[in-house]
Amino acid sequence: MNADIIVVGAGAAGMTAAGFAGETGKKVLLIERNEKPGRKLMITGKGRCNLTSDRDTVDELIAAVPENGRFLYSAFSKYMPHDVMEFFESRGVPLKTERGQRVFPVSDKASDIVDCLSAFAKEKSETVSGRVRELIIEGGCVKGVVTYTGEKYFAPKVIIATGGCSYPGTGSTGDGYILAKQAGHTVKDPVPSLVPLEIHEGFCTDLMGLSLRNTAIKVTDTEKQKVIYEDFGEMLFTHFGVSGPMILSASAHMRDMKSGRYIITLDLKPALTAEQLDARILRDFSDNLNRNFINSLNSLLPKKLVPVIVKLSGIPMSLKVNQVTREQRQKLVSLLKGLNLTVTAFRPVEEAIITRGGVNVREISPSTMESLKVKGLYFAGEVCDVDAYTGGYNLQIAFSTGRLAGISSAKEK
Repeated sequence: MNADIIVVGAGAAGMTAAGFAGETGKKVLLIERNEKPGRKLMITGKGRCNLTSDRDTVDELIAAVPENGRFLYSAFSKYMPHDVMEFFESRGVPLKTERGQRVFPVSDKASDIVDCLSAFAKEKSETVSGRVRELIIEGGCVKGVVTYTGEKYFAPKVIIATGGCSYPGTGSTGDGYILAKQAGHTVKDPVPSLVPLEIHEGFCTDLMGLSLRNTAIKVTDTEKQKVIYEDFGEMLFTHFGVSGPMILSASAHMRDMKSGRYIITLDLKPALTAEQLDARILRDFSDNLNRNFINSLNSLLPKKLVPVIVKLSGIPMSLKVNQVTREQRQKLVSLLKGLNLTVTAFRPVEEAIITRGGVNVREISPSTMESLKVKGLYFAGEVCDVDAYTGGYNLQIAFSTGRLAGISSAKEK
């Protein structure tokens, strides 16, 4: 089968590329290995799909991309968050902006975003089922692709938008890296980003399933002796350590992971100063003077957290509240305002929302997304070595680079 442009991968970047390329009148073939497109998109934002961040400037977007952010200047400037929002709303998907400028569909259903994007791609391109095994390259130019079942599809332009290798069950198994290497590209080994963290302290297992809201965290790099990240929000204890929105965001700031290098400090009562917390504890104690210490914290902490804090405080659980000393109380305050967790490792890449690493962006034209190694070959989305923090930024990268690759491939001779 012949086409003008082949897009490999029907995720956010691939469907965007196929749709915008097809709008130019070119014959576009979208090849997808899954039965349904956008499988990874379906699980983003806990199934709600945080599709972008409502930011007004390119610099704000680049600031949220710790890896090769400047490479995205052209892609971002040509397709900003307000453009993405206008695209979906003009096609019948109303959106809303929540805390932190995070944009979601009003329905809170990722399926609405997937259906809209899928319809756009179907209108402008033809979709075929298949998993691409290799590129057809002749004389330094791409000529098409070959699938694992032996089918050959020919086109002078090919866009690789296969994602990274996180959540392999959705089809992201690193196929794009193999194709890029075949074309002579350098690929930085993928590692997890936006990923849960394994913690040394065993009490995390005791707290498994406990979700904390309105908690503050501070992440310290012990090698550089400096705080690298601070946040306020929600987190979750698991059998292996910690997860949740704040933790995923924090993980993106951790580079060259080594066991013990990073310490997470939790402030369980960030709305109170140490003095105010001490006064609050004194009031609780005054209401429980003849009770055991372990029974005096139920109004201050979640039930599951009480025995852990009691044990860490060193105050005997059976000690009567009226016998707790000022020194013991101050130690309790310090613990609640500074509970330390020692990070030992990232969780496996299969559990990461995205991967850090991918095709070396120095080998890709930032103004077109075309390969500087093979003429007619383009890249879009997570397959490139760019990764951002949580908050809709990674999908904005997919939309911006997908559109740029799609339009560029239709224009370039």
